[in-house]
Amino acid sequence: MVSDTSLLDLRQRLARDIRPGQCDEAGVRRLWWAALEVIQESLMERRVQAGLWMAAPLPALYEPDLLHRLNGWVWAPENLESLSPLHAALPGSGRSSLKNAGFCRLPLESRDGDDPLLLVITPELQLALAINGKPGERQLLMRCDAESLSDALRMVGERIEASETALADQLREQLTDLGPLRNDPDFDRCFWPRLAEKLTESAPSLTLQSFQDPADSQQTPAHELSLLEAMTHEVRTPLATIRTLIRSLLRRKDLPSVVANRLQQIDVECSEQIDRFGLIFQAAELQRKPSETQLARTDLGAILQTLEPGWREQLDRRGVTLQLGLDSDLPEVLSDARRLEPMLGGLIDRVSRGLPSGSRLLLQLQPAGARLKLQLQVRSQSSDAAADDDAEKEQVGTVLSWEPSTGSLQLSQDATRQLMASLGGRYQARRKRDLTVFFPVASAHS
Repeated sequence: MVSDTSLLDLRQRLARDIRPGQCDEAGVRRLWWAALEVIQESLMERRVQAGLWMAAPLPALYEPDLLHRLNGWVWAPENLESLSPLHAALPGSGRSSLKNAGFCRLPLESRDGDDPLLLVITPELQLALAINGKPGERQLLMRCDAESLSDALRMVGERIEASETALADQLREQLTDLGPLRNDPDFDRCFWPRLAEKLTESAPSLTLQSFQDPADSQQTPAHELSLLEAMTHEVRTPLATIRTLIRSLLRRKDLPSVVANRLQQIDVECSEQIDRFGLIFQAAELQRKPSETQLARTDLGAILQTLEPGWREQLDRRGVTLQLGLDSDLPEVLSDARRLEPMLGGLIDRVSRGLPSGSRLLLQLQPAGARLKLQLQVRSQSSDAAADDDAEKEQVGTVLSWEPSTGSLQLSQDATRQLMASLGGRYQARRKRDLTVFFPVASAHS
């Protein structure tokens, strides 16, 4: 049986009593991505532990912690099945729900339209987010009032009930398990200002592009940094969505080994690029808005041992071996462990990118007075290939440098030094590709 309720009907219900928008397609998509950031940050701030989310036409949430805690439902287009032999591995591609697949897949009908839609129901926060409107009248909709959400859930229930009763029962069971719902009355009031802040932080300011006085050069770096932040955001977000889809596929037990191996390679590549562009974003943000970071006691040796297997796998694909040397009984340092991990990965990537196959990378951590010395050294049979003279690199703005010989785009030495300083480290580039970072040892009262 086919339901009379479409997702287009649901979006139009959310648009009730709201004036038509005036956005173009590019503008409303920027609003959508910024809104997803605000919503996910709000859920994590509230330490949400349970709930469900429903999205179309692809997964909308991409924060790993939220995906692990919340039950997902996704209306996906059927024509995905004609694009790849992987369609049989998509979660929910059969008629039964796959509880451990990451999300349950539901059929998207042609009359549903292609505009994105997201419903989030948790004990602490409930909301609906959608894009709606004709070309030139596009708008972002966010509703968290009880009447709109009640209608939305009723329409969703009717839609699922018409196609498969068992899934409708499962949805009702998940909603019942959440217990009493209490929406945050301040969320509606705070959402739109926070959305505006996100756009201010990450979106390029078009007013800086036209008729700028050549003598006024102070605004140029700010514009470049805002544009760079926007570009990194636009790259990281779809990569995170792709990674979410890949990981849901990998939970299937019936995948051919060759397919599973390729998917794992895609997952690793997505993760590396997400981390890489994340560092670029942090460096740009630090240049534009310098701020003091609260440093804490950090076991740097333990971090290196934890990250070593992933680095070995990454370097093996490049034909480079990693040798890790740690002195015993190393003291803790002052740093920020959460931000330090991707930064260390960035240093490994920086030193190893473009190395010839057969090279060795030595990573050592040892005491150096009141500091710990982290040293990265390259051992290569080809001294020319290992050379890394910054004079051969072209500066791209204030944050990036480009190496024409390899086509590699990476953080400039100055941006790397400043970003590492914000993590408590004193960065020193040595001859060729070698580098050293000194971290302050944490005192007994730190």
